[in-house]
Amino acid sequence: MNRRDTLLALIALGASPLAAEAQQTDKVWRIGYLSNASGQSGLTETFSAELGKLGYVEGRNMLIEYRWGMNEEERLAELAAELVQLKVDVIVTQAQQALLAAKQATSTIPIVIATAADPVGSGMVASLARPGGNITGMTFMSSELSGKRIQLLREIVPRATRVAVLVIKGGPAVPMFLAQMQGVAKQTGTALIVEHVNEVAALDSAFDSMRRQRTQVLIVQSNPFSTDNRKRIVELAAKQHLPTIFEVRAGVDAGALISYGPDLLAMYRRAAYYVDRIFKGTKPADLPVEQPTKFEMIVNLKTAKALGIKIPQSVLIRADEVIQ
Repeated sequence: MNRRDTLLALIALGASPLAAEAQQTDKVWRIGYLSNASGQSGLTETFSAELGKLGYVEGRNMLIEYRWGMNEEERLAELAAELVQLKVDVIVTQAQQALLAAKQATSTIPIVIATAADPVGSGMVASLARPGGNITGMTFMSSELSGKRIQLLREIVPRATRVAVLVIKGGPAVPMFLAQMQGVAKQTGTALIVEHVNEVAALDSAFDSMRRQRTQVLIVQSNPFSTDNRKRIVELAAKQHLPTIFEVRAGVDAGALISYGPDLLAMYRRAAYYVDRIFKGTKPADLPVEQPTKFEMIVNLKTAKALGIKIPQSVLIRADEVIQ
């Protein structure tokens, strides 16, 4: 039966030939998602929901292949290779370690950064405006944020001069993160106490070290480890009556005093936009890497009360949300 006869037969059966042709040519897009975290969260749900708004329905014309490093960085290379073998159409990465593993696994499959601290400084892309290669997406880093976090803590605890910083041990974004912190600390006369951790067992000793060094406030770097273990971090900080600021709101939801940083949900919605552009034919090299444009401050008054801290009105009026 030739094409004309096929179309006539479809019309006779009451079917639309255009719909039939669309059905024959419809592609099921396969997305690889690579993260060192331990499982899905509100971020991945937001990403999937935003793709739905763009016309991609999981199980119909889209499949997402999730791969979780479970905070074991050495697994990421193997997981990235799995996604390449599956011939996914795009790989979406969360955090710098996942981005590095994906880049090492493929130079042809498009890679969209959902979050990464410093893709330029780490050599992942040539520049923000012209990334080149097969990588584009969102960077988590904004140079002004480190100073604003220290300023916030000094507003809330004016006498604080000894600030601990909890970072991921060996994390590729740590040097830049600490360089920004140290620059601001020097300007404000603040002593930084840096604690490197990459496993839960190390948290107790890190907080013991903070206590011995008379830490007054704590800043927690955002990474899959600190997000997965935010409740434990908050518990240990509470035992020392240590006001704690996270970069992202998940820490405040777990009981930290305050968070200030990029709106991660907005970044994941934007990552879905990048995927859509690539599916429609735009090359990653032609899509500039974007810095965050929307920031949010969340204050937990319940935690403030437990710590015996009165949050200044100047901070409360700037907060995007206050948890009572």
